[in-house]
Amino acid sequence: MKKLTLLICLMFIAASGFAQWVIIANISANDCNAVHFPDANTGYVVGGNNLIQKTTNAGLTWTAAGSFAGDAYCVYFTDANKGFVGGQNGAIYKTIDGGTGWTYQNFSVTYFYSIFFPNALTGFAVGTGGAIYKTSNGGTSWTAQTSGTTYDLMSVRFLNADTGFAVGGNGKILKTIDGGTTWIPKSSGTTQTFLSACFPSATVGYAVGTMGTILKTANAGTSWTALTSGTTLHLRSVYFTDVNTGYAVGDVGTIVKTTNGGTSWTVQPSGQLTGDMKNLYSVWFTSGTTGYTVGGVGRVIKTTNGGIGIEENQLPESEISIYPNPASNNITIENKSTTQHNYVASIKNIQGQEILIEKINLTATHTIDVNSLSNGIYFLTLQNEKGNFVSKLMVQH
Repeated sequence: MKKLTLLICLMFIAASGFAQWVIIANISANDCNAVHFPDANTGYVVGGNNLIQKTTNAGLTWTAAGSFAGDAYCVYFTDANKGFVGGQNGAIYKTIDGGTGWTYQNFSVTYFYSIFFPNALTGFAVGTGGAIYKTSNGGTSWTAQTSGTTYDLMSVRFLNADTGFAVGGNGKILKTIDGGTTWIPKSSGTTQTFLSACFPSATVGYAVGTMGTILKTANAGTSWTALTSGTTLHLRSVYFTDVNTGYAVGDVGTIVKTTNGGTSWTVQPSGQLTGDMKNLYSVWFTSGTTGYTVGGVGRVIKTTNGGIGIEENQLPESEISIYPNPASNNITIENKSTTQHNYVASIKNIQGQEILIEKINLTATHTIDVNSLSNGIYFLTLQNEKGNFVSKLMVQH
């Protein structure tokens, strides 16, 4: 059988761990604009050209869950079955059965960009021209609120039914403490557009936006401090799993992570190949270590280890070959150097679960039986004292 050397999938990863972010699905030819998981297994992705997709097995498979008339930009579910999608033509769609059926309302807004529910009955949607709409009855009806700005509002987040924030164009940060009756502008010190906000606690919050902008508040939005992100690319979504650990994603596959409350940020590989890096538009975590980011051409990318900060470099072709790929019965690991290497070999699925582990002494070639593996994507790791060799592997029987 023809040997297939994995030049673009074979990587050297420093000894700190398994591959961090992995492309688990391409669910559409259109962009994925937003992702939301109401629980660990159930998730929804929305995007361009009527795209609404659903998973009930933590991203292993995806199916259509109705459609949105036009481009959808935001999604939020209050539980696994009840949720809302907003986007083009001022439309807000609602489902109470997990996407089997949808009802919708239209408002005098060009686009809705963000929806958030602090509880099952109270929700807010923001969009173009400073639009803010509120529901107090679980989305049965929505009422326009006065924001005091005509700049587009791109993200809305609430700490509870009364206290919340909306951020958007020209560095706008608005705060309400009375459930949206009044919105008070806060000084951001920038004219960059904020595209996303996140509040991991009642006092600590973050906002990200164009040109790599990241701001932080430690006093419930009274004042904001600029942070150094290390990039000038647009950051389009931010999510913090606690007050110190957070992620921001954006253009050309950018993912940056902080573990010290934004004092420093580390760039992480997005699992995409150099030259084919698509913009990432939304990020959401279901636990401290399991998260999803979505973006261009329907890509869904997942981490199960918190996107461990790993320096990643391609190996030269002369090091190792893994073949065939796809594999149906066996895979062969070939040592293309003249030196014997001892490895611990392991195979993990895309959920990060270890399927196989064994010690091998690699002089020339070594064969691993994959007959027992189900069809799908796996990662083969060869680890020794120098680090880890990781290869993406497709099994097709």
